[in-house]
Amino acid sequence: MHFEGVLKKMKTEPARPVNYFLALDGDFLHINQLMGQKLAIKHVGYECLGCGLNKKIFRQGYCYDCFMSLPQAGDWIMRPELSRAHLEEEDRDLTYEKQMQLQPHIVYLAQSGGLKVGVTRATQVPTRWIDQGATEAIALVEVPNRYLAGVAEVALKNHYSDKTHWQKMLKNLEEKLDLNVVREQAKDYLPEEILPYYSKTDSGLYQIHYPVRVYPNKVRSLTLDKNPGFTDSLSGVRGQYLIFESGAVFNVRNHEGFRVELDLG
Repeated sequence: MHFEGVLKKMKTEPARPVNYFLALDGDFLHINQLMGQKLAIKHVGYECLGCGLNKKIFRQGYCYDCFMSLPQAGDWIMRPELSRAHLEEEDRDLTYEKQMQLQPHIVYLAQSGGLKVGVTRATQVPTRWIDQGATEAIALVEVPNRYLAGVAEVALKNHYSDKTHWQKMLKNLEEKLDLNVVREQAKDYLPEEILPYYSKTDSGLYQIHYPVRVYPNKVRSLTLDKNPGFTDSLSGVRGQYLIFESGAVFNVRNHEGFRVELDLG
């Protein structure tokens, strides 16, 4: 079967295991049903998620011009502490920034190939945790805007990593930790202005299971810039990675804006 379309991050549905879906032009593929099948992926062009033009992707699915101008790619996306909408200060588009920044945000701890701290909008739970390949996650605090979440994360980064250890995650190498205990310890590192939100936050432990037949002992990252076409048998999905029988892994999200042909067989 032949499909073509522009890659965007896979949609997910919480289940045991997680259900994954890939949308291509006019088609919606249930990735879980493709386990054991050969997938051939070929890079045939680009389609910027901003302007829609066939321009080389710079970052986050955008060409250089869109990445440097669109509010969806502002610095506050990656660095929440730079948020300024609560001060009525515009970065690129204050209306958009208010919509995104002035809503409840979760500062969390997760097991994703190692312990990490992160920030997400409350409406993105558990999607954010699934996208990062976490097996467990727990909310540390829920705050009313993105800026406060950034303040908390900056303080916590002095004690915990804010990066997903993707190679360990894809080998299923996890530390044995009790996130409830770690959460209690992390309270000591929260800034004074964040502490009032700690006791008000639902701290239930969320566990996630992924559709993976076999985890590789070694992982090899495939990128369409260097490998414009490849064929391999699918053995699993975790985070936004397709895991193949050879140990090769393909990060779908890192290829947003790439137009591809996909063949099953």
